[in-house]
Amino acid sequence: MLDTVKKRSIYDPTQPGLIYPEAPTFENFAAERLHLKQRLVAACRAFALEGFDYGFAGHLTIRDPERPELYWTNPMCVHFAQVKVSNLILADHKGRVVEGRHAINRAGFVLHGAVHEAHPDIVAMCHAHTVYGTAFAALGRPLAPISQDAAAFFEDHVVIKDEAGQVAVEESAGLAVCDWFKGVKAAIHQNHGLLTASRHSIEAAAFWFIALERCCRQQLLVDAAGHTPTLVSPERSRYSREHVGSEYIGWLHFQPIYDHLVATQPDMLD
Repeated sequence: MLDTVKKRSIYDPTQPGLIYPEAPTFENFAAERLHLKQRLVAACRAFALEGFDYGFAGHLTIRDPERPELYWTNPMCVHFAQVKVSNLILADHKGRVVEGRHAINRAGFVLHGAVHEAHPDIVAMCHAHTVYGTAFAALGRPLAPISQDAAAFFEDHVVIKDEAGQVAVEESAGLAVCDWFKGVKAAIHQNHGLLTASRHSIEAAAFWFIALERCCRQQLLVDAAGHTPTLVSPERSRYSREHVGSEYIGWLHFQPIYDHLVATQPDMLD
C-alpha cells in the first residue's frame, strides 16, 4: 500500500545521505500484513498515550493487503494500551470475525465496515470518543483555519449532521456516514465525535485524528477567549493543506511516534 504512493513534500531533504524515513516495500503479503498490524497496534498505543480511551469505545481499522474485503481492527473491550499484534482481529464488512478470539465492536463494523465497503480506496479509519472532539462536534460547525495546523484540514473535512446523536450500531447509521467520505480525510459527526480516513496508511489516519482532536481543543480555547480570531486566508490555507496536510505528511508525522513506542513499549509487537 505505502509503496504505491509517491511522496511529495517540501520537507524532503535536498542533501543526499541523511537519515530520513522512507516508505517500505514488501516481498510478499505476509511481510506487508505484519507491517500493517504493527502500525495498527502502534496507532492504538498512541491513542492510549493521548488519553483517547473511553471504556470499550473507539476503533481503528486497516485493510488486509491480500484480502482487501477484510480489515484488521482492535479487539472489543481491550484497552488501547493493551492492544498487541497477537490480539488483533480480522473481520469482514458485515462484522463477522474471520481471525482472532475477541468479539468485534458493533459500532466499529457498522461505521468502518460501511465506509470501507463503499470506498475501496480508503485503507484505514480511526474513531474514538475524545473530550475536545466530542465537545466541538456538538457545535455542528466546521473547523476554522485559525492556524497552520487547522489549515491542514481546510476544505478537507466535513460536518455530518445526518443521524446526529444516533447510537451507531444500526447499519443505517453506517450507510448515512459513509456517503460523506468522498475525497476528504476527516469528518466531524455532530453530537458524536471525530472520524478520520486515509487512502494511504493507518499511520496517516491515526496522526490526522490526533491532529484534529488537538485542533478542536485549540478552537474551543479560542472560543472561550471571547474574541474573534484572525483566520488564515483561503489561499494560504490551501497552500498549507497541500504541503502540511497531505497523506504523506500524516504518515511522516507518525514515524517518530512509532519509533518511540517500539522503544518504550516493546510488548506491543508480541
